[in-house]
Amino acid sequence: MLLTPRGRRLKATALLASAVSVCLLAASAPPAPLGVGDRLFPYLGNPGYDVASYDLAFTYPGSNDKPLQAVTTIDAWTTQDLDRINLDFAHGKVESVEVDGEPADFATAGEDLVVTPEDPLQEGSWTRITVRHTSDPASPGDEDGGWVRTADGLAMANQADAAHLVFPCNDHPSDKAMFTIRITAPNGYTAVAGGLPTGVDRAGKNTTWTYRSRHPMATELAQVSIGRSTVLHRKGPHGLPVRDVVPTKDAKALEPWLAKTPDQIAWMENKVGSYPFETYGLLMAEASTGFELETQTLSLFEKELFTEPAYPKWYIESIMVHELSHQWFGDSVSPRTWSDLWLNEGHATWYEELYAQETADRPMETRMKAAYGASDRWRAAGGPPGAPKAPAPGQKISIFRPNVYDGAALVLYALRQEIGRPAFERLERDWVRLHRDGTAGTADFEHLASQVSGRDLGGFFQAWLYGEKTPPMPGHPDWKSTPPAKAAPRK
Repeated sequence: MLLTPRGRRLKATALLASAVSVCLLAASAPPAPLGVGDRLFPYLGNPGYDVASYDLAFTYPGSNDKPLQAVTTIDAWTTQDLDRINLDFAHGKVESVEVDGEPADFATAGEDLVVTPEDPLQEGSWTRITVRHTSDPASPGDEDGGWVRTADGLAMANQADAAHLVFPCNDHPSDKAMFTIRITAPNGYTAVAGGLPTGVDRAGKNTTWTYRSRHPMATELAQVSIGRSTVLHRKGPHGLPVRDVVPTKDAKALEPWLAKTPDQIAWMENKVGSYPFETYGLLMAEASTGFELETQTLSLFEKELFTEPAYPKWYIESIMVHELSHQWFGDSVSPRTWSDLWLNEGHATWYEELYAQETADRPMETRMKAAYGASDRWRAAGGPPGAPKAPAPGQKISIFRPNVYDGAALVLYALRQEIGRPAFERLERDWVRLHRDGTAGTADFEHLASQVSGRDLGGFFQAWLYGEKTPPMPGHPDWKSTPPAKAAPRK
């Protein structure tokens, strides 16, 4: 995710294991919300099972202010004996639930849908959970994200914890799964989702589109676009299918921007290795979100970013690369916990800045020096990059602060200064290769960096990721960080 200027104006494995041991409840206890113990989102995700795949079916009524009818089918392995199954789901009406084809009881507890199958599930069981429900695009009031209403339909923005406002799921990036998504809409609409199309079926006044992922995906990265749209196709490096989704009336005007994507993919491949997915493209939505979002294989952008004349060309292109680079950093290699967010946003900001330096003569060092000057203030306001402060109540995306963007890119700059450019570039390639299609955390990055550089970097990362004050910048002893302003004394 990248907050745009307009948006700013508007506005552990051990951890998971311990959560499982304390959160599994006997069937006799009242339903209760669970969680996997994420430091920033304690009730996000659920213990006791590992999702293998989601099959999502949405029926769009032709109006973006009315609930969609939906069926969510989850295939999962149980990792514990379970009397109940907790799913994250908080904004829709549940009509029925089945477990392995048999009706199951269900209840709501907090933001969880608690399912009680007729027979308990044993550890190591393969189970299928089918939930028939509505999916409501109207804002739930105090929650960010989920469905985004566009001028002519809907799109998704599920980061950080809003997928469960759209469909029942295990809504934590540590549990990635395969996705099949079916969207039925009145004729005249176009529906697109992440992954590749597998079929289009027309029946009377409605059309159903089906898309399937070829790589596992975190729930926060799912994307569905429904609108009066045009899908534009082109080829990327090595024949990669690139498809973009734009409002039909704007297709011609937006084409010059879209034509830049294949070369940007080639630029990223030259830096870190082959593109990790089966397709890529931009979804240009006529909506006001205040951010752009790296939804897997189909990044979400506000159309205004490309039509607002105040934004310089180099800036727009660098934002395109920011979201593109997330396909490697954040999507293919997903964070193990939300405290690992700096790995996503720091890397995306890093390649955004590097692209601007190499293509638009915007020196990275200039931006990094400015970031260093602000770093102490960012740490005071939002926490150090590796331990961001919890989000503000009702503002889940408030974890996306400067400390995890330029503040985290500053950590990467310091690391390159510390170990040298060749080792740093080898680290970047090794990171996305070793953890492709998986999850990884800060400890993994520290271990690999130490291995690649041939030295123990534990002290370096401790200071740069968790220190209250920004450490001295290697190679730049003259750089200074302005301390945060002291609070005025109470009178």
